[in-house]
Amino acid sequence: MLIIPQDYKSALSMRETEAAIEITRRKFQGSLSKTLNLSRISAPLFVTRSSGINDDLNGVERPVEFDIKESGENAVIVHSLAKWKRMALYRYGFGPGEGLVTDMNAIRRDEETDNLHSLYVDQWDWEKIITPEQRNEEYLYAAVRAIVGDICGTLEHIKTVFPAVKTTLKNEVFFITSEELLQKYPGLTPSEREYEIAKEHKTVFIRNIGGRLSDGRPHDGRAPDYDDWELNGDIIFWNDVLKRQFEVSSMGIRVDADSLKKQLELSGHTDRMKYDYHRMIADGTLPLTIGGGIGQSRLCMLLLGKAHIGEVQASVWPEEESELCEKAGIHLL
Repeated sequence: MLIIPQDYKSALSMRETEAAIEITRRKFQGSLSKTLNLSRISAPLFVTRSSGINDDLNGVERPVEFDIKESGENAVIVHSLAKWKRMALYRYGFGPGEGLVTDMNAIRRDEETDNLHSLYVDQWDWEKIITPEQRNEEYLYAAVRAIVGDICGTLEHIKTVFPAVKTTLKNEVFFITSEELLQKYPGLTPSEREYEIAKEHKTVFIRNIGGRLSDGRPHDGRAPDYDDWELNGDIIFWNDVLKRQFEVSSMGIRVDADSLKKQLELSGHTDRMKYDYHRMIADGTLPLTIGGGIGQSRLCMLLLGKAHIGEVQASVWPEEESELCEKAGIHLL
């Protein structure tokens, strides 16, 4: 649902916004790479359907698909690079403590557009090799704190360059599991629970996304074959412009052989074990990893105090949405 903030006025002109986007992207990627020891690599826009590497998100989104003239195979635009990254770490010879970061660009044709959602998705996809001893809550939380620290540090840098930006974020992270959140707000929907916890604590990491909770439903959908549902989660900030919760990252420690088998069985997708990616996890060929995606336009929108993601990325919007935004002083690129 489109939100039109009352008396909204962008702190930056459209030209200033474009300059701020560039600075935000460069500063944050540099900080993230240094903090997590990540090397930048190239990534694909599409993969073959038969590879089984594309992320199926919630399992209902349709990828953009086309046929390849030379081979007769079908290719699909990636939804994310969750599985591809882990394969790349193995193929490129990365070792424990080393990781990669790349630009992921996607088209999500089934997305319902609003202030936060676009048909076009751009994010930093990152992945890092860990040891068996690091597959735990403590290591996950340390990574979350590091990313939040980089986000807040980037904001402070932006504010020195563009003093008109008045965004404030809380550096301290409040951690809570999805089951604890359900018990805290039993009569609310998952989105309403996120709203309440973000409003109260400002910066939140909601852990354990994908598995069924005590009410029989998952907090949110998550593919069964990359995140370990017991060691993953979402980084959420409170957005003062929209007065709502604002997710910037989905991340987690990835499945090992045991959690992959368990989650494929729970989700009814054991047929995926026919793919190389899944077999290489089961036999220990692929390294243990942690990783995630961090929305590029989402982050720019949050830090620059924008009301709509279309103010920081060029995409296609329904005519009615564009007209409503323009009347409210929300200038879409």
